[in-house]
Amino acid sequence: MTRIPRIAIVGGGPAGLTLACVLHAAGIQSTVFERDVDPHERPQGGTLDLHEDSGLVALARAGLMPAIKAVARYDDQGTRLLNKAGKLLFEDSGESGDRPEVDRTALRDILISALPDGTVRWGCTVREAIDQGNGTWHLSFDHGMEGPFDLVVGADGTWSRIRPVLSPYKPQYSGLTFVEFGIDDVDRLHPALSILVGRGKMSVEADGKAIIAQRNGNAHIRGYAIFRVPTDWVGKRFDLSTPDTMREALKREFDGFANDIVDLFAASNEHFAVRHIYALPVGHFWAHRPGLTLLGDAAHVMSPFGGDGVNNAMLDAAELARLLIEREHWAKAVIEFETLMFARVAESAHGAAEAAATFLSYDGEALTLDMYRTHSTAPLESAG
Repeated sequence: MTRIPRIAIVGGGPAGLTLACVLHAAGIQSTVFERDVDPHERPQGGTLDLHEDSGLVALARAGLMPAIKAVARYDDQGTRLLNKAGKLLFEDSGESGDRPEVDRTALRDILISALPDGTVRWGCTVREAIDQGNGTWHLSFDHGMEGPFDLVVGADGTWSRIRPVLSPYKPQYSGLTFVEFGIDDVDRLHPALSILVGRGKMSVEADGKAIIAQRNGNAHIRGYAIFRVPTDWVGKRFDLSTPDTMREALKREFDGFANDIVDLFAASNEHFAVRHIYALPVGHFWAHRPGLTLLGDAAHVMSPFGGDGVNNAMLDAAELARLLIEREHWAKAVIEFETLMFARVAESAHGAAEAAATFLSYDGEALTLDMYRTHSTAPLESAG
């Protein structure tokens, strides 16, 4: 390849860290700028199912499969669908599945540990990317300017600070709001709920609302109460001031559901989060600009239905790294990467948008049951 570029990666999530890891495995240095002050400043979200043709491909290219196999949960790939009365409508044990589960925090720790000290610059919130007019870029932070960089990769998520330099489009609200809750030590403290959720994911959908509960590592259940509502609905309808008032509000909203299901809220811990689901337009793209690109949610954020978001992001990273490594001219490699990415993510973006549009419809339970029967498993990516 031509001279190895000075690479800045904005965002230390799965996409940015995977890119840094695959490049490092090939002897190419990069710098990751992450706003978190340390790796465990905030929760990283729930479990991910790693897809054989995307997330696992990326981790293999980074040489991280032994570390992943040590923490992946191959026995937590099951799917259960109940009706509001608690009757089991569908169950797939997931025993033959090829999508092992891994907690986001564990994945991030593995990616970070594979990088040399100093690769990730913590506590660095990017304000904007500034074109120097000579093919290089500077990054503006609260602490000052960094650069010059030959290539800036925006891997900074839904509300990317890099995207506006390339694209005028902003993520739009899907109409779905998730209220996230968690249950600790479920096997010991709440054995009935452990059985209800099973070894994987349990969902129930009725009356224009839904509950999805996912088994995470360390006997933790991460759950979501899902509503199709305006963005200010939860704030107006719920008392958000204490965990007790949140539990009572959720129990009230699901009045009429089986007690065994509503008990999920009574068992929840002290941590609740309201998450509005946003997405970029299907087919989102931009005109290439030298020295700048996007990947992951910064490029194509979509609803969590289908479980493709993080897997797409990690494959983005692996493919950009591959082209930078293999092509003689790195700048042309970036153009090739963008062209291929735009085409590759279109199908999953369309599927996620269609699922978000039809979820919680008047016959949502029947549609979900048909989807499960057709596809055997239909994951929901953690919204966290």
